[in-house]
Amino acid sequence: MKKNTLFLVMLLSISFANAQSSCATALTVALNSTTTAPAFTAENGTAPIQLCGLTGTAGAKGKWYKYTATQNINITVSTLLAQNNNSDTRLIVYSGDCNALVCVGSNDDYNGTNSSQVTFAAISGTTYTFAFDNRYSSTGFDFTVMESAVAGPDRLSFTSRAVAGITGGYNNCIVDMNGDYLDDIVSPISNTQLAITYQQAGGTFLTTTYTVPNTAVLPSWSIAAGDYDNNGFNDLVYGSGSGVVFLKANNNGTGFTTDRKTQSYLVQRTNFVDINNDGKLDVFACDDNAPNRYYLNDGTNLNHIQGGIGDFASGGNYASNWFDFDNDGDIDMYLAKCGQGGSGVGGNIDQLHRNNGDGTYTNVAAEANMANPEQTWSGACGDFNNDGWMDVIVGVNSASNGYSNVKRNNGNGTFTSVTAGSGYDTNTSLGREYVAQDFDNDGFLDVLGSGNNIMFGDGNFHFTPNPNMYNMSAYDRPIGDLNNDGFLDIQNGTTVLFNNGNTNKWLNVNLQGIQSNKNGIGARVEIHGSWGQQIRYVQSGTGFQNMSTISAHFGLGQATTIDRVVIKWPSGIIDTISGVNSNQNLLVVEGSTLALNSFNNGVFSIYPNPAKNVVNIQLQNNLNVTLKSALIYDLNGKVVHKTNDLNQPINVEKLAKGTYILSVSDTTGKSYPQKFNKE
Repeated sequence: MKKNTLFLVMLLSISFANAQSSCATALTVALNSTTTAPAFTAENGTAPIQLCGLTGTAGAKGKWYKYTATQNINITVSTLLAQNNNSDTRLIVYSGDCNALVCVGSNDDYNGTNSSQVTFAAISGTTYTFAFDNRYSSTGFDFTVMESAVAGPDRLSFTSRAVAGITGGYNNCIVDMNGDYLDDIVSPISNTQLAITYQQAGGTFLTTTYTVPNTAVLPSWSIAAGDYDNNGFNDLVYGSGSGVVFLKANNNGTGFTTDRKTQSYLVQRTNFVDINNDGKLDVFACDDNAPNRYYLNDGTNLNHIQGGIGDFASGGNYASNWFDFDNDGDIDMYLAKCGQGGSGVGGNIDQLHRNNGDGTYTNVAAEANMANPEQTWSGACGDFNNDGWMDVIVGVNSASNGYSNVKRNNGNGTFTSVTAGSGYDTNTSLGREYVAQDFDNDGFLDVLGSGNNIMFGDGNFHFTPNPNMYNMSAYDRPIGDLNNDGFLDIQNGTTVLFNNGNTNKWLNVNLQGIQSNKNGIGARVEIHGSWGQQIRYVQSGTGFQNMSTISAHFGLGQATTIDRVVIKWPSGIIDTISGVNSNQNLLVVEGSTLALNSFNNGVFSIYPNPAKNVVNIQLQNNLNVTLKSALIYDLNGKVVHKTNDLNQPINVEKLAKGTYILSVSDTTGKSYPQKFNKE
């Protein structure tokens, strides 16, 4: 009985081997599947009869598989899988009858590896045959057959156009620099010159070159923007190989002063972010050779601090990305690190810093499954499946520790890798910059990442590349809407790749903070409709080195209205706007949707309210606060009155009837809002 059983097993094994030993007996494989090909030593089959462009001669043995397309799609067949341990394979793809095979494609040593990968446009009803030979190895391996992208024209196209005034010599910045809520382009020229290419109506540009006090350093590694003195005009930080410098815009945006910090260190990613949630923007700088640095804003100065958020002694800190990963209402930070070795020698692996709510942070990467050992320089962070929780694509710039890793936020403080089948499991391109945006406005986040390409998301952690890879630098690619058409463009050197768009709808949300920082950096912007929800976090400095738009951009597919837009400000104030139409730039002033008496700033009240001629400010009792100045905004965010004299009533006689926000600042720079009506 035992002998018979053994004989049956042997028959089954031989049958399985012979069933794939020739084209005629090729095994059928399914789309979006992984197949295990056994070792060639059990094979007695023939090698592929045509090499389809491969050099040398065919191996003595072959493995044969087939797939019949049911629709017109792009197919990728690949052995580039972690479990194969870079085993040496060769792949040939045919169409046609076994007696008259037609070459479709072939590959050996894909992208510098020993693996093989072929992508081709499959035609519905056509059977394709995949053959592997043992020219270089007889070991077994796995291979995948995955849908790549819809066959046919580009999913999205761009038109490249040179723009006069952009220098492109250093890392550039796309951000509104003159308060008109149109994205501009910032181009540092030298230690004493800065060019700003201002966007005009109709997608034209006008460049102004500013002479600035000597900055001593230039943004050779990174640049970021934010209004850290809350004067309505964005300031800049340069990150260099020997520290940082701040360029502070004056009160009308027509000039800059410089603040060169004395600390010398190798800067990587820089961000403007309110680290301690006091309403003032601070600056965070990744240190490549030591614990990270940050500069806390006391209302007058940015004061240097080293350590406390990313304290690994030898550095390796490359890119920080600030968002609320656990939805507890405060901003956390994911830190992409340049890992050393397969498991990150000495612990130099990615970190996830949870905000403790008191200005301190705790690294929870290990328990959150975010201690990623991949050699990453940045990560694309966003809600890729629109479930209200921020996910991370760990971008990879070296294949030494594996390729890009897609991490889904489980909503319980942990992340799960969903790379298998995502499209990133067969994408072996490397790069520094990984940024999440919705380029085709279909309502699902895409990734501008490695390989000079966009990976388009489908809302379910599947990503497909555009068939056309655009000619652009792998590094200098800030993103913004540079012709105000609702589709995101890419600046690259001295040119702009203008997005040609499609029929999908869009919404851009711009913020103006009153109690929070002026840019609203750190705010969570949500949109809700019958199609579900989308979220964005307002951030300064994403990717590795450039600065992309601060505006919160949403693609809407074919939806023409949004049920409600919700802004959750760093201050805790929540604004809600209902019934918002698509295809518009929406400006939201902090607190503008709240009822008249909803503000409780805890510092002062105003009377009379409603007011006719003047308003008076009355401090609450026993407060050690010295008020310094006041601004009055209308509900469109426009400053309609300002005063530095708070020793007398504020004259509002010339204001039109309506509702206004009075924002009063103290001597530390902290602002306190209060709403009032003008009769």
